[in-house]
Amino acid sequence: MNSPLRLYTFAAPSRFYRLTGVLIPWLWATTLVLAVVGLYIGFFVAPTDATQGESYRIIFIHVPAAWISMVLYLAMAFWAGIGWAFKTRLSSMVARAIAPTGALFTFIALWTGALWGKPTWGTWWVWDARLTSYLILLFLYLGFIALTEAIDDARRADSAGALIALVGAINVPIIYFSVKWWNTLHQGATISMTAAPKMAHTMLTAMLIMTFAFWAYAFAVVFMRTRAIVLERERDAEWVVRELKGEPT
Repeated sequence: MNSPLRLYTFAAPSRFYRLTGVLIPWLWATTLVLAVVGLYIGFFVAPTDATQGESYRIIFIHVPAAWISMVLYLAMAFWAGIGWAFKTRLSSMVARAIAPTGALFTFIALWTGALWGKPTWGTWWVWDARLTSYLILLFLYLGFIALTEAIDDARRADSAGALIALVGAINVPIIYFSVKWWNTLHQGATISMTAAPKMAHTMLTAMLIMTFAFWAYAFAVVFMRTRAIVLERERDAEWVVRELKGEPT
Protein backbone atom coordinates (compact mmCIF):
# COMPACT_ATOMS: atom_id res chain seq x y z
CA MET A 1 0.00 0.00 0.00
CA ASN A 2 1.34 3.41 -0.91
CA SER A 3 2.08 5.72 2.03
CA PRO A 4 -0.21 8.79 2.26
CA LEU A 5 1.12 12.22 1.31
CA ARG A 6 2.43 14.22 4.21
CA LEU A 7 3.78 17.76 4.52
CA TYR A 8 7.34 16.49 4.29
CA THR A 9 6.70 13.89 1.58
CA PHE A 10 8.65 15.89 -1.00
CA ALA A 11 11.46 16.79 1.39
CA ALA A 12 13.31 13.76 0.05
CA PRO A 13 15.55 14.93 -2.83
CA SER A 14 14.41 12.05 -5.06
CA ARG A 15 10.72 12.90 -4.68
CA PHE A 16 11.37 16.63 -5.06
CA TYR A 17 13.32 15.89 -8.25
CA ARG A 18 10.47 13.92 -9.80
CA LEU A 19 7.76 16.40 -8.74
CA THR A 20 9.59 19.44 -10.09
CA GLY A 21 10.34 17.61 -13.32
CA VAL A 22 6.59 17.58 -13.91
CA LEU A 23 5.99 21.16 -12.77
CA ILE A 24 8.77 22.96 -14.63
CA PRO A 25 7.26 22.81 -18.16
CA TRP A 26 3.96 24.17 -16.81
CA LEU A 27 5.76 26.97 -14.99
CA TRP A 28 7.60 28.01 -18.14
CA ALA A 29 4.34 28.00 -20.12
CA THR A 30 2.68 30.08 -17.38
CA THR A 31 5.57 32.52 -17.41
CA LEU A 32 5.35 33.01 -21.17
CA VAL A 33 1.58 33.49 -21.27
CA LEU A 34 1.41 35.84 -18.28
CA ALA A 35 4.39 37.91 -19.43
CA VAL A 36 2.89 38.43 -22.89
CA VAL A 37 -0.51 39.40 -21.44
CA GLY A 38 0.98 41.59 -18.70
CA LEU A 39 3.34 43.46 -21.01
CA TYR A 40 0.60 43.97 -23.60
CA ILE A 41 -1.77 45.48 -21.04
CA GLY A 42 0.99 47.50 -19.41
CA PHE A 43 2.49 48.95 -22.59
CA PHE A 44 -0.50 49.16 -24.93
CA VAL A 45 -3.74 49.22 -22.89
CA ALA A 46 -2.93 51.05 -19.64
CA PRO A 47 -3.45 54.82 -19.91
CA THR A 48 -0.65 57.38 -19.93
CA ASP A 49 0.13 58.69 -16.45
CA ALA A 50 -0.99 62.28 -15.88
CA THR A 51 2.27 63.40 -14.26
CA GLN A 52 4.99 60.98 -15.42
CA GLY A 53 3.82 60.46 -19.00
CA GLU A 54 4.99 57.23 -20.63
CA SER A 55 8.06 56.79 -18.42
CA TYR A 56 5.94 55.32 -15.62
CA ARG A 57 5.39 52.13 -17.65
CA ILE A 58 8.67 50.75 -16.35
CA ILE A 59 6.71 50.19 -13.14
CA PHE A 60 5.35 46.96 -14.67
CA ILE A 61 8.84 45.45 -14.45
CA HIS A 62 10.41 47.48 -11.66
CA VAL A 63 7.84 46.96 -8.93
CA PRO A 64 7.24 43.19 -9.40
CA ALA A 65 11.01 42.62 -9.53
CA ALA A 66 11.49 44.59 -6.31
CA TRP A 67 8.69 42.71 -4.51
CA ILE A 68 9.98 39.30 -5.55
CA SER A 69 13.60 40.06 -4.73
CA MET A 70 12.69 40.85 -1.11
CA VAL A 71 10.38 37.85 -0.68
CA LEU A 72 12.97 35.56 -2.25
CA TYR A 73 15.56 36.76 0.23
CA LEU A 74 13.27 35.88 3.14
CA ALA A 75 12.59 32.49 1.52
CA MET A 76 16.33 31.92 1.08
CA ALA A 77 16.98 32.83 4.71
CA PHE A 78 14.12 30.57 5.86
CA TRP A 79 15.30 27.49 3.98
CA ALA A 80 18.94 28.17 4.84
CA GLY A 81 17.96 28.44 8.50
CA ILE A 82 15.90 25.25 8.36
CA GLY A 83 18.78 23.41 6.73
CA TRP A 84 21.21 24.73 9.33
CA ALA A 85 19.00 24.00 12.35
CA PHE A 86 17.57 20.62 11.34
CA LYS A 87 20.28 19.39 8.93
CA THR A 88 17.74 18.84 6.18
CA ARG A 89 19.66 18.37 2.95
CA LEU A 90 17.07 19.68 0.52
CA SER A 91 16.47 22.91 2.47
CA SER A 92 20.04 24.08 2.04
CA MET A 93 19.97 23.12 -1.64
CA VAL A 94 16.83 25.21 -2.19
CA ALA A 95 18.39 28.17 -0.37
CA ARG A 96 21.45 28.06 -2.61
CA ALA A 97 19.23 27.72 -5.69
CA ILE A 98 17.21 30.81 -4.74
CA ALA A 99 20.20 33.16 -4.36
CA PRO A 100 21.07 33.76 -8.07
CA THR A 101 17.42 34.39 -8.95
CA GLY A 102 17.02 36.80 -6.06
CA ALA A 103 20.18 38.63 -7.10
CA LEU A 104 18.90 38.84 -10.68
CA PHE A 105 15.59 40.39 -9.65
CA THR A 106 17.40 42.81 -7.32
CA PHE A 107 19.65 43.92 -10.17
CA ILE A 108 16.64 44.32 -12.49
CA ALA A 109 14.85 46.47 -9.91
CA LEU A 110 17.95 48.64 -9.38
CA TRP A 111 18.53 48.99 -13.10
CA THR A 112 14.93 49.82 -14.00
CA GLY A 113 14.76 52.13 -10.99
CA ALA A 114 17.70 54.10 -12.37
CA LEU A 115 16.05 54.27 -15.79
CA TRP A 116 12.87 55.53 -14.11
CA GLY A 117 14.70 57.94 -11.83
CA LYS A 118 16.47 59.87 -14.56
CA PRO A 119 13.35 61.32 -16.24
CA THR A 120 11.34 61.71 -13.02
CA TRP A 121 13.96 62.69 -10.41
CA GLY A 122 16.56 64.09 -12.79
CA THR A 123 19.23 61.64 -11.60
CA TRP A 124 20.11 57.98 -12.03
CA TRP A 125 20.87 57.44 -8.36
CA VAL A 126 20.66 59.06 -4.92
CA TRP A 127 22.00 57.70 -1.64
CA ASP A 128 18.64 57.84 0.11
CA ALA A 129 17.42 55.26 2.63
CA ARG A 130 15.35 53.11 0.23
CA LEU A 131 17.92 52.92 -2.55
CA THR A 132 20.86 52.37 -0.23
CA SER A 133 19.18 49.63 1.80
CA TYR A 134 18.06 48.00 -1.43
CA LEU A 135 21.60 48.10 -2.84
CA ILE A 136 22.71 46.33 0.35
CA LEU A 137 20.21 43.57 -0.55
CA LEU A 138 22.14 42.94 -3.78
CA PHE A 139 25.41 42.80 -1.85
CA LEU A 140 23.86 40.30 0.59
CA TYR A 141 22.80 38.02 -2.26
CA LEU A 142 26.25 38.28 -3.86
CA GLY A 143 27.92 37.74 -0.49
CA PHE A 144 25.84 34.61 0.12
CA ILE A 145 26.73 33.23 -3.31
CA ALA A 146 30.42 34.07 -2.99
CA LEU A 147 30.69 32.61 0.51
CA THR A 148 28.93 29.32 -0.27
CA GLU A 149 30.91 28.86 -3.49
CA ALA A 150 34.22 29.63 -1.77
CA ILE A 151 33.92 26.74 0.72
CA ASP A 152 34.56 23.29 -0.73
CA ASP A 153 32.79 21.32 1.99
CA ALA A 154 29.06 21.50 1.23
CA ARG A 155 27.91 21.22 4.84
CA ARG A 156 30.27 23.96 6.03
CA ALA A 157 29.26 26.12 3.06
CA ASP A 158 25.57 25.67 3.88
CA SER A 159 26.16 26.64 7.53
CA ALA A 160 28.21 29.71 6.63
CA GLY A 161 25.61 30.74 4.05
CA ALA A 162 22.79 30.31 6.55
CA LEU A 163 24.51 32.67 8.96
CA ILE A 164 24.85 35.49 6.42
CA ALA A 165 21.33 34.85 5.09
CA LEU A 166 19.72 35.03 8.54
CA VAL A 167 21.64 38.13 9.60
CA GLY A 168 20.91 39.81 6.28
CA ALA A 169 17.16 39.19 6.65
CA ILE A 170 17.10 42.17 9.01
CA ASN A 171 17.64 44.35 5.95
CA VAL A 172 14.32 43.38 4.31
CA PRO A 173 12.01 45.17 6.79
CA ILE A 174 14.44 48.09 6.75
CA ILE A 175 13.94 48.34 2.97
CA TYR A 176 10.16 48.11 3.31
CA PHE A 177 9.79 50.65 6.09
CA SER A 178 12.60 52.97 4.96
CA VAL A 179 10.15 55.29 3.20
CA LYS A 180 8.21 55.63 6.47
CA TRP A 181 11.10 55.84 8.92
CA TRP A 182 13.17 58.37 6.96
CA ASN A 183 12.51 61.28 4.65
CA THR A 184 13.59 59.76 1.33
CA LEU A 185 13.29 60.75 -2.31
CA HIS A 186 11.71 57.39 -3.13
CA GLN A 187 7.93 57.36 -3.10
CA GLY A 188 5.90 55.23 -0.69
CA ALA A 189 4.37 51.81 -1.31
CA THR A 190 2.64 51.45 -4.68
CA ILE A 191 -0.01 49.13 -3.25
CA SER A 192 -1.18 48.95 0.35
CA MET A 193 -3.15 46.13 2.00
CA THR A 194 -5.05 48.71 4.05
CA ALA A 195 -5.92 51.31 1.41
CA ALA A 196 -7.57 51.43 -1.99
CA PRO A 197 -5.24 51.33 -5.03
CA LYS A 198 -4.01 54.75 -6.16
CA MET A 199 -3.67 53.70 -9.80
CA ALA A 200 -6.03 52.93 -12.66
CA HIS A 201 -7.58 49.47 -12.79
CA THR A 202 -5.69 48.50 -15.95
CA MET A 203 -2.38 49.61 -14.44
CA LEU A 204 -2.97 47.50 -11.36
CA THR A 205 -4.07 44.52 -13.46
CA ALA A 206 -0.93 44.65 -15.61
CA MET A 207 1.34 44.95 -12.60
CA LEU A 208 -0.27 41.99 -10.81
CA ILE A 209 -0.12 39.83 -13.95
CA MET A 210 3.57 40.67 -14.34
CA THR A 211 4.09 39.79 -10.69
CA PHE A 212 2.57 36.32 -11.25
CA ALA A 213 4.69 35.94 -14.42
CA PHE A 214 7.85 36.74 -12.48
CA TRP A 215 6.84 34.31 -9.75
CA ALA A 216 6.28 31.53 -12.27
CA TYR A 217 9.71 32.27 -13.74
CA ALA A 218 11.29 32.30 -10.27
CA PHE A 219 9.81 28.92 -9.37
CA ALA A 220 10.87 27.44 -12.71
CA VAL A 221 14.51 28.49 -12.52
CA VAL A 222 14.83 27.76 -8.78
CA PHE A 223 13.44 24.26 -9.34
CA MET A 224 15.80 23.72 -12.27
CA ARG A 225 18.80 24.91 -10.26
CA THR A 226 17.81 22.83 -7.25
CA ARG A 227 17.51 19.72 -9.43
CA ALA A 228 21.04 20.33 -10.70
CA ILE A 229 22.34 20.69 -7.13
CA VAL A 230 20.47 17.53 -6.11
CA LEU A 231 22.09 15.54 -8.90
CA GLU A 232 25.52 16.88 -7.98
CA ARG A 233 25.24 16.14 -4.26
CA GLU A 234 23.36 12.86 -4.60
CA ARG A 235 25.41 11.60 -7.55
CA ASP A 236 26.39 8.41 -5.70
CA ALA A 237 22.82 7.55 -4.73
CA GLU A 238 21.24 4.62 -6.56
CA TRP A 239 18.21 6.62 -7.68
CA VAL A 240 20.43 9.24 -9.34
CA VAL A 241 22.43 6.59 -11.18
CA ARG A 242 19.21 4.99 -12.42
CA GLU A 243 17.75 8.42 -13.29
CA LEU A 244 20.77 9.39 -15.39
CA LYS A 245 20.64 6.04 -17.18
CA GLY A 246 16.97 6.60 -17.97
CA GLU A 247 15.93 3.57 -15.95
CA PRO A 248 12.76 3.45 -13.78
CA THR A 249 13.44 4.67 -10.23
